[in-house]
Amino acid sequence: MPIYEYRCSDCGFQKEFIQKMSDAPLTTCPECGKETLAKMLSAAGFQLKGDGWYQTDFKGGSKPKEEAKPAGSCGGGCACH
Repeated sequence: MPIYEYRCSDCGFQKEFIQKMSDAPLTTCPECGKETLAKMLSAAGFQLKGDGWYQTDFKGGSKPKEEAKPAGSCGGGCACH
């Protein structure tokens, strides 16, 4: 279930609540009791678990490395080398 962050515009009370996506937004502040509680726009949090991604995790394996080319734009086949 998603976590939504709410803040009361009257007293400044702020808290996160776990709610279903289909639940109606909360409006009553649990601190002051007024109908001034509003949902805040906040960054979504997620957690990556595991050891990570490796080059060997993909089909085809690793590609062979290209040989280094000589310096210069001609590739070494002219009188400039």
